[in-house]
Amino acid sequence: MQRLHITLGDITHCTTDAIVNAANTSLLGGGGVDGAIHRAAGPALLEECRKLGGCPTGQVKATQAYRLPCRFGIHTPGPIWHGGTANEDTLLSDCYRNSLIAAAALGCRTVAFPSISTGVYRFPVHRAANIAVSTIRSYLRTHPEMQQVTIVCFDQTTFSAYQTALSESEYNDAEKR
Repeated sequence: MQRLHITLGDITHCTTDAIVNAANTSLLGGGGVDGAIHRAAGPALLEECRKLGGCPTGQVKATQAYRLPCRFGIHTPGPIWHGGTANEDTLLSDCYRNSLIAAAALGCRTVAFPSISTGVYRFPVHRAANIAVSTIRSYLRTHPEMQQVTIVCFDQTTFSAYQTALSESEYNDAEKR
């Protein structure tokens, strides 16, 4: 059974147990997916986030989901792209891994992710897709309790990059067998 799915759509409509927000370090909302999640969740999300004191890049903070159709929001600030010289790959992998760990600690069995850092933070989408798919698949190999992870892509270019990363990852696994 395939437990990692790539889809094109709007993450604010996901009915998974948790959705991950590509937040900024203040956790107080912003543009892109962060702004969309804050708008959809309503003002109570911002009030809860104000009490959290921000969050370092690659780490996570969890909140209630409020008006979103899921149970929890997991907020993770992704790395800003500086040409690959500022530990961006590791920080991005940390975003995905730490989000999954937090979701599991909350009892979540299904999680939806956006493409973290590929918007205004300018992380190259193909590189980000490979890191996301690799990190998620590695986590799923040792955590059978996580039933499904979905990466929700906002546009066709991002969707294609993630589909390619997933296909290449599955092909490489088949070659190892």
